Amino acid sequence: MILPIYLYGQPILRKETKEIAKDYPNLKELIENMFETMYNADGVGLAAPQIGLDIRLFIVDLEPLAEDDPQYADFKKVFINPRIVERTGNIVKMNEGCLSLPGISEAVEREEAIRIQYLDENFNSHDETYSGFFARCIQHEYDHLEATLLIDHISGIRKQLIKSKLNNMLKGKVNCHYRVKAVNKK
Repeated sequence: MILPIYLYGQPILRKETKEIAKDYPNLKELIENMFETMYNADGVGLAAPQIGLDIRLFIVDLEPLAEDDPQYADFKKVFINPRIVERTGNIVKMNEGCLSLPGISEAVEREEAIRIQYLDENFNSHDETYSGFFARCIQHEYDHLEATLLIDHISGIRKQLIKSKLNNMLKGKVNCHYRVKAVNKK
């Protein structure tokens, strides 16, 4: 089932997330719905707060990028209760977009490598290291679990330049090809 994606201004995007247990209700169905929602929106990652849930869960699938770069083939993962335990390497600046911030793409600085501990959809434990674009995507989704948006990583000047877009989102004035849940303030 395709779920609405919560947009900038929705309180859930700034809420602390909680860990979940293996018996979380309808977890398998939730994960399937998240992948379907993400694919429908042409995304490569989606975090639970983006669909209105304050739980520590996100998904990433870089397979759509494999046509241009084969290293992304078969990189489809579920991250439950993740913790980034180490960030290393140079700081790299790269443009990022976000399904909760449609129409906004900003250069974000992130460490080039991370070590992350998490549970997969079968609650098997993992301790893995990622670098490059893999690390960037994981850090972006992880940020959602920490109540952080990509705009929190940009300068005040850049925020001023996109202020009208953000204000339009707050007013529900957004054109998207996917289902959204905007704030709709008047």
